[in-house]
Amino acid sequence: MTSFIFKIIFRFLASLPLSWLHSLGALLGHFMFVMSKQYAARTEENLRQAHLATDEPHYATLLKQSINEAGKGIVELPWVWGRPLEQVCATVQSCQGWEHIEAAHKRGKGIILLTPHWGCFEVVGLYVGQRLPLTCLYRSPKQAWLETIMRGGRERGLAKLATADVSGVRVLFKALKRGEAIGLLPDQVPSNGEGEWINFFSRPAYTMTLSGRLAQSSGATVVLAYAERLPQGRGYAMRIEPLSLDFEQSVPLQINAALERVIATAPAQYLWSYNRYKIPSGVNPPEVKVQ
Repeated sequence: MTSFIFKIIFRFLASLPLSWLHSLGALLGHFMFVMSKQYAARTEENLRQAHLATDEPHYATLLKQSINEAGKGIVELPWVWGRPLEQVCATVQSCQGWEHIEAAHKRGKGIILLTPHWGCFEVVGLYVGQRLPLTCLYRSPKQAWLETIMRGGRERGLAKLATADVSGVRVLFKALKRGEAIGLLPDQVPSNGEGEWINFFSRPAYTMTLSGRLAQSSGATVVLAYAERLPQGRGYAMRIEPLSLDFEQSVPLQINAALERVIATAPAQYLWSYNRYKIPSGVNPPEVKVQ
């Protein structure tokens, strides 16, 4: 019964204009912030320790904007997953750097798209997957009904999903070998044995090593791909930029540094409520260096 109600809500939200949803999302974001102490505390802690605000008034403004954007991200999801693919992709008002995708595709070594929890990351996969084969790594949600909706929303055009396990990694390797594109969330906390402690905004965060392993073994082109949410529900501005990696140095460190640079361009667009600094089950906590 609960799943049926949520499906009805999803369909209703998907029927509304995107501008309405973003206005509603800003309200929802503040409602969640007030109602959930844990959500509010994590958002404040993650944002403050990133040191992206110049002073307290700036921090207060940035926090308010971040709460708005987080709410928009939740409410826009039914729209992105539920509307026709062509209509969703049409909301990408500009795409800067698509020539990097075309050049990499001609190389035939595969493409690794790294898309952080910044802006509307769901749009990135759909936009790319409308134009060329793309396999994205994903984790199944706890609710079975949500997975059905999620897969239906993401697996469209030439896009498909691979589970975040050993079999899914094999699927990614095969896609790169065919010269296709794969998509990863580089700031998603990996499971035990799949990451290492690397600073992210000056704080140790368990960071995936998979993207570096895939890039080194395949010779694929690595790009950052992200979509900024435009004001008043006007859509999204997508950017793609190549990321040159030095495999003699720490690849996760280089990726985290690149993500920090992207996030700093519009800090409110980052999902600060995400539990980026959690300690996964079975993972030893990072060593604390004594000064």
